[in-house]
Amino acid sequence: MDRVALFAHEACSAHDTGWQHPEHQGRLRAVMSALGKALPELNDRVTPLHANPASLSEIMRVHTDDHVATVRDACERAAEKREILRLDPDTVVSGRSWDAALGACGAAVEAMRWVGRGNGPSAFCPIRPPGHHATSDRAMGFCLFNNVAVAARSALVEGIADRVLIVDWDVHHGNGTQDIFYEDPDVFYLSLHQHPQYPGTGLAHETGRGAGEGTTLNLPMAAGLSPDRYVDALLEALDRAAGFAPEMVFISAGFDAGRDDPIGGFTLEPEHFALLTSEVIERTRSSASGRMVSVLEGGYDPAELGRCVTAHLTALTEAARGDS
Repeated sequence: MDRVALFAHEACSAHDTGWQHPEHQGRLRAVMSALGKALPELNDRVTPLHANPASLSEIMRVHTDDHVATVRDACERAAEKREILRLDPDTVVSGRSWDAALGACGAAVEAMRWVGRGNGPSAFCPIRPPGHHATSDRAMGFCLFNNVAVAARSALVEGIADRVLIVDWDVHHGNGTQDIFYEDPDVFYLSLHQHPQYPGTGLAHETGRGAGEGTTLNLPMAAGLSPDRYVDALLEALDRAAGFAPEMVFISAGFDAGRDDPIGGFTLEPEHFALLTSEVIERTRSSASGRMVSVLEGGYDPAELGRCVTAHLTALTEAARGDS
């Protein structure tokens, strides 16, 4: 039976943003607690693995030297002062944030290699800080480095895939991911997100530029969209993205479109995320052969986040069982 890999790094739990910050340490604790309760039932279908931190050369496949230096210097100052320092009004670092950022990127990259080299069909990375708002030269929106972008670019550079699809269902538009790949013909970026909402990007007319024209597909949706309409819209878009014939799929798996999320304005339940997980795999199977890497992004009600991640992982294992 093919197993789903679970790539984590212990430093991700040590990224201290303060308990009043939406992206606090309790999010990941809730996820790991929920998964710990689910794993006994899934233990023959999931392989927990420890990720090594990403190297600077891997991170700089996406991010500029200056950006990496800025984040590293800020983390070093935070460690020296034993304080939480702000990079912008939303994004903070503390003494272990550098280790967490490298660990988060490393988990995504190692998950990509694990799947790409045929060790299993899919992997999930319960990591933080999240990544999809980080541009090549700026940390923002709780994000330091763009975990999914680093992994996707690495898949291309290392010859593991010639074309990749990134599906971003976080309630916020992944402006960083879009920006990084906006002119890249080998990466298709699909985002369904709430609009208006932070960061204000992701309009329907944003479809790529130059060689990348047509490889960005944005679905901005108003708050209050029903779960059925949400699912239908994303499934229709997936059919369009499948025409790109991706050889590997990444999910920027934010769960802040959930019903109880304090930031988002949608009302999805765990079963909706499970359905979407299965459909992403099935609708890209002809070209990607089920190869998928999912990386945690947002989701700010810890209890709901745990439930949604459990449903997501369970759906991954069900798809893997069908592959075996």
